[in-house]
Amino acid sequence: MPLLRITVTEGSAALHGSSAPLLSALRDALAEDAGPITVMVHGFRYQPGRAGNCPHETLFAREPRTTRRIVGWPRHLGLRGQAGEGLGISFGWPARGTVWQAFEQADLAGRALATFLSDIRTLAPERPIHAIGHSMGARVILRAIRDSDPETLRRVILLAGAEFEETAKICLTSPAGLHTQVLNVTSRENDVFDFMLEHLITAPGKRSKMLGHAAGGSLSIPNMVTLQLDDANSLQALRRAGFRIAPAERRICHWSPYLRAGVFPLYRAFLSGQMPLVQLRATLPDTHAPRWSRLFPRPRSAHPVILTAH
Repeated sequence: MPLLRITVTEGSAALHGSSAPLLSALRDALAEDAGPITVMVHGFRYQPGRAGNCPHETLFAREPRTTRRIVGWPRHLGLRGQAGEGLGISFGWPARGTVWQAFEQADLAGRALATFLSDIRTLAPERPIHAIGHSMGARVILRAIRDSDPETLRRVILLAGAEFEETAKICLTSPAGLHTQVLNVTSRENDVFDFMLEHLITAPGKRSKMLGHAAGGSLSIPNMVTLQLDDANSLQALRRAGFRIAPAERRICHWSPYLRAGVFPLYRAFLSGQMPLVQLRATLPDTHAPRWSRLFPRPRSAHPVILTAH
């Protein structure tokens, strides 16, 4: 199974570290394996080509050069280099600088991804294309969905998505968005990061919330299911369905959606269609814990209160 490394350069997708024509390399990579196409998109602080921060050498490498907050996504997604696995695409974009700069760059990278996905559809119109992205990588994917033709992306996983609910709704109710099945992975471990973004980035509306907090309330989309990864009831339901995901150990963690033991078998099952969206929706509870419930849990009464009738 080939692994194609793409970097957004000057607003366009290009081969990472090469001046060779992108379309020619894409055509060759598609010809190597007839399986599905999986696009992986990173978040804030990564920079293709920068030592220690290059996503192609860390997060999206089969054997990452560092293990600090890193697991190799390709291997855990089942993209181990064997025939029939399909084409894995490591999609890098300039995500360093300030949070404001990276947020703007994510939008531009999403436009570039949409163009790149269009090229894939032209060369391989029958091949299913899926995507998975963390943090601002979710913003990249959502923008790409908005700018794409219907049925371009079949299934998408958003991990602690750094995008406002209003923007996400626009993208997921677009003609292309309505044809995309979405697993939205959230956790109260990410509350601090969501809160900071909501107060640093100019929001599209008053009291706008990040995707992870709106999902259980005002944001209801038929083709999106939300998993609160630190919810004991959700983990128990998934365990009954055959997915043993470790419980949350930290009160604050931005990387839990891909570092938590046991999450990738669920992601593989969703992307492959073995765990359909309708089944996942029926499996998971439809309620979500409020913000700060993990950082400041409600105290439990030491003694039960017994009510007696008089």
